[in-house]
Amino acid sequence: MKNEEIIYSLNIDDVQTVAEQEVGRPLSQKDIKIIKEFIEENINWYDAIADAIHKYISEDIGNQ
Repeated sequence: MKNEEIIYSLNIDDVQTVAEQEVGRPLSQKDIKIIKEFIEENINWYDAIADAIHKYISEDIGNQ
């Protein structure tokens, strides 16, 4: 794997899917601008990575 490979990302379509389910309508460009920074700042990527390591890698290390 290359270090630049993207493991996970969100796009506007993902945001619109959630908006349709949560508020029953697509978001406007203005709506998306308003929430974009909040989404970026509140995705807990560190814990997601750490949890995956502890769940799948730490257990394997102990079994070797």
